[in-house]
Amino acid sequence: MGNSIYRFLCGVCSDLSDAAFTPHGAHDSVAALGRDILNFQRTKQVPEGLSRHVVSSQNAQANWYKKLQVAWKKARPTPTTPEDAAQLVVLTLKNHQKADVEGFLAFYGLPHPNGAAPSAPAHAPAPAPSAHPTAPTHKPVKAELHTLPVDAKAVADGDTVTVYVDVSERGESGSVPADIKKAAEERTKARAARNYPKADALQKTIADAGYRQVPNAKGQEVLARKYRIRLSGIDAPESAMPYGKEAKEALLKLVEGKCLTVHVYDTDRYGRSVGDLHAGGVFVQEQMLKKGFAWHYAAYDKRPELAKWQSQAQAARKGLWASKKPQEPWEYRKAKRNGNA
Repeated sequence: MGNSIYRFLCGVCSDLSDAAFTPHGAHDSVAALGRDILNFQRTKQVPEGLSRHVVSSQNAQANWYKKLQVAWKKARPTPTTPEDAAQLVVLTLKNHQKADVEGFLAFYGLPHPNGAAPSAPAHAPAPAPSAHPTAPTHKPVKAELHTLPVDAKAVADGDTVTVYVDVSERGESGSVPADIKKAAEERTKARAARNYPKADALQKTIADAGYRQVPNAKGQEVLARKYRIRLSGIDAPESAMPYGKEAKEALLKLVEGKCLTVHVYDTDRYGRSVGDLHAGGVFVQEQMLKKGFAWHYAAYDKRPELAKWQSQAQAARKGLWASKKPQEPWEYRKAKRNGNA
């Protein structure tokens, strides 16, 4: 039963490719719309800021993206010009309020139905945006990852999680070593022939290189790359510290079974990708701070909203703030190095 659910989730997260929604040569505004439709397929979340341009609720907005997802897949050819994309939007949302349609078009900088020139787009996310709304202003996003569903064993503690990204994702396939691709092919053949000793040996080769094969919705295995993610801006209690176990469980509840969007800003000295996690439209660091299961790591990330969320948890005495004088994780690690923990 569990494997069936996992295969289904994998299929949901990977059945649509970037290329299908952002065809080569597409105008920036069209590519932005295509990426948001694809992101809705993955997360069921509408873009931030759209509500400021339309009159209907977010539930209604979600319905628009459901319809556009179907229309976009059926379009032949896929829209590449603002005029073609605007026409598809107008036809798809023809039974909706005029203010919503015009606001939606303005949000992407697409031409209005009355023939007016498109306004400057209010929203045009890049494949790897230089500044996400919650990103550290001094750190550009170096990569955007869309993960396969996270399993329970992936969470090491309250601020570190291991994720896997299907290598068919844009930017991944070209970096896979040829010998790993061949090992994955040979392992699939070995499993089909029930040559499990050979399959296990090949699996070790694949895993040692930082990859893994996982089943998709059709029961076929896909090759995925492993990433260890260190959540930017927070520092959770260590496992042996008070609230260490609770912090790990809190993070697990936020990410288990979900496809994550990860905005990577840097790589730390341990080889982990440092970045922000978004699970189904939820900013994970925000929830960890608000629930009182992490500290704002101000030495490395000075975003004022992180400090604000920590202050809210402190005032409400949530999580670790129920203690009179909780020890900072970085001070605990320092004391442990000095033999004083």
